[in-house]
Amino acid sequence: MRPLTLRCPECDARFGIDPQDAGASRARCPQCGAVFSVRSGSTRRRRDDYPPRRSSPWKWVILVLVIFGVLGLGCCGGLIWLGYSTAQPTTFPEQTQDYADARKSFKTKLVQKGPAPKAGLMGQRPPEAQEVLYTSGDLKLKAWVNRLANNSDLKPAVLFLHGGFAFGADDWTQCQPFRDAGFVTMTPTLRGENGQNGTYTFFYDEVDDVIAAAESLARIPGVDPNRIYVAGHSAGGTLAMLAAMTSKRFKGCASFSGSPDQVNFAKQNSELVPFNPSDRKELEMRSPLAFPKSFKCPARLYWGKSEFAFRLSTLALAEKATAAGLDVQAIEVPGDHFDSVPAAMSQAVTFFQQQKGPAATPP
Repeated sequence: MRPLTLRCPECDARFGIDPQDAGASRARCPQCGAVFSVRSGSTRRRRDDYPPRRSSPWKWVILVLVIFGVLGLGCCGGLIWLGYSTAQPTTFPEQTQDYADARKSFKTKLVQKGPAPKAGLMGQRPPEAQEVLYTSGDLKLKAWVNRLANNSDLKPAVLFLHGGFAFGADDWTQCQPFRDAGFVTMTPTLRGENGQNGTYTFFYDEVDDVIAAAESLARIPGVDPNRIYVAGHSAGGTLAMLAAMTSKRFKGCASFSGSPDQVNFAKQNSELVPFNPSDRKELEMRSPLAFPKSFKCPARLYWGKSEFAFRLSTLALAEKATAAGLDVQAIEVPGDHFDSVPAAMSQAVTFFQQQKGPAATPP
């Protein structure tokens, strides 16, 4: 057994004692001869009597991991909070006026006037489509419509509104499922797009173009004017909702990943906004969520499961519309902003086919 060590309080000498004498109350220093109480000395080994402890490298690894873990949680938590706060639907004032009536007294004030952003060429027109002109106010705008046999029975028709702010041949291809199901389709360009005349206004005056295109579609020989539907993807989905709130022409509405809330949308896409983005009324007049009681036909609002940004606002819009007694449903489908469209469109085909009876006479 290793001897215990004492330290003399007089000369500071250290010396060992036999463990059997550890219980003695007094001891004599062999160097200076001083007698002292064992309690005044030390029966503990000094730090330098122990072999040096080795520092484990794992301690530093664990410490670094803990630090990065805390930082990671903080960063992830911040990102989650930012995403959640951004996706939270805007609280608009309680609706007291129908959207169509509100449009009659509101005129947008643009600070930038010009064509639509990213406007490109329309692309090669497929042989089964014919180009037509429709009139919106003093504008003559182009649209594609599939060709009909002269002796065909009256067919239902879908006004399909493209995504983004320019029409392309892929937009014609995207709505092929409606044609496969027996619907006539019209895909219009809107003001300021693809070299067309007119000024881009970000979801406002474009609504007039959508209504004008629908009226033109209803007059095409072979189209049943009582079975006109409106559908659109992304920007087109937003316009489809606003058009369904403006006109009684439509028998049904399907929005694929449209934005119900332009207050949040404009924050993330400020480069698209041609008016003062701090003007809340401008954003309100472009937000279906501000006018949930104004749907004039049944509507299905689809979004992709991975589109967190549209989920809460779409659910909020459908909930408010349903509370007002309207047939409006929010439906989640698998996929993102683009690959969710085929599944949603398949459901929209069935939804449109189920709408029976004549549509209300448009004003």
